Amino acid sequence: MDNNPNNPLHGIKLEDILNHLVEHFGWEELSKRININCFKSNPSVKSSLTFLRKTPWARAKVEKLYVSIQK
Repeated sequence: MDNNPNNPLHGIKLEDILNHLVEHFGWEELSKRININCFKSNPSVKSSLTFLRKTPWARAKVEKLYVSIQK
C-alpha cells in the first residue's frame, strides 16, 4: 500500500469510499456517473466491493469520483 500521506485516499478504505458515494449520490445517480453493472442491477455495497476489488479500472473511477467531490 502507498504510505504517502499526501495521497488523498491515504488511510481510507474502499468500503468507506463506496458508502460515502452511495450516501452522496444514491445508486441510480452513481450508475449514471460510473457505468458499471454492479451499480445498476440489484446494487449492494457487498457485491460492488467484490467487483471493484477485482477490477482496477472500475476502482480507479470510483476513487477519482470520490476525490473530486472532496474538493
